[in-house]
Amino acid sequence: MKETPITIVTGRSGSGKSTALAAFEDSGYYCVDNMPVALLPGFLNLSLNKADAFSGLTFGMDLRENSFIHQYEPILDTLTGMGFNFRIIFLEADEKTLLRRYSQTRRRHPLAMDKGINEAIRSEKTLLTSLRRKANQIIDTSDLTVHDLKAIIRKLAAVGTEDGPMKVQVISFGFKFGLPVHADLVMDVRFLKNPYFEPSLRPLSGKTEKVRSFVLNTDQTCLFLHKYFDLLDMLIPQYENEGKSYLTIAVGCTGGRHRSVVIARQLCDHITALGRKTELTHRDIDKSS
Repeated sequence: MKETPITIVTGRSGSGKSTALAAFEDSGYYCVDNMPVALLPGFLNLSLNKADAFSGLTFGMDLRENSFIHQYEPILDTLTGMGFNFRIIFLEADEKTLLRRYSQTRRRHPLAMDKGINEAIRSEKTLLTSLRRKANQIIDTSDLTVHDLKAIIRKLAAVGTEDGPMKVQVISFGFKFGLPVHADLVMDVRFLKNPYFEPSLRPLSGKTEKVRSFVLNTDQTCLFLHKYFDLLDMLIPQYENEGKSYLTIAVGCTGGRHRSVVIARQLCDHITALGRKTELTHRDIDKSS
């Protein structure tokens, strides 16, 4: 149990902690949200014989529990002295982003009982200052999509828990919607002929056979894929040798609906054929232009 990864996800309300916990759970962790910190020692002791069934344990803790800010430090210090190792992941976002998110979700801020949302957000920032300094990882989610944050968390979840070969994630995206901030490699395929300018293909996506044929059946695309496959075949083992457990390759076109979707699928198929575990995500395929 004491060697099982134990992660505490905390931070500012509205910064994406629920999304982070879901990503940890998807990665094989046992997750408990809003765990009272005073119950943590007892929970860990009761779980000694069951920890091996999971990649790790993750606890969501924050100011929803009134006593958290006053109790977490002595309790975590005691557990550390007992041999438990923790990592603290602190999520935050700027005030403008938090205000927008609360406006969209219509949820109540935990400190907004007797004050306005603006004051509650600022008060929370002050209260969490010391905890933020203790964090092993600080993630600003202001400009991250849900997919971005999940990919970052999956990488963190994989550290120290993966015994098998490195996993590879391939993402298609549209440059007009911003770069995937967590990408290790980014390939711009806007030089390829664009199906968007074909009236019959414009409403279709890169998942359809008509668009795939349009993009793939050119000498330009064939040459590009041949050379890029060669590059990846050389790079991927090098990244793995450096100890990476998760590699993210992003492929972008203008809108993330046609060319990048087709090429990302080709890359994923090629890497899978090499015997590696892969994951394919089309981040912007359903976004309107």
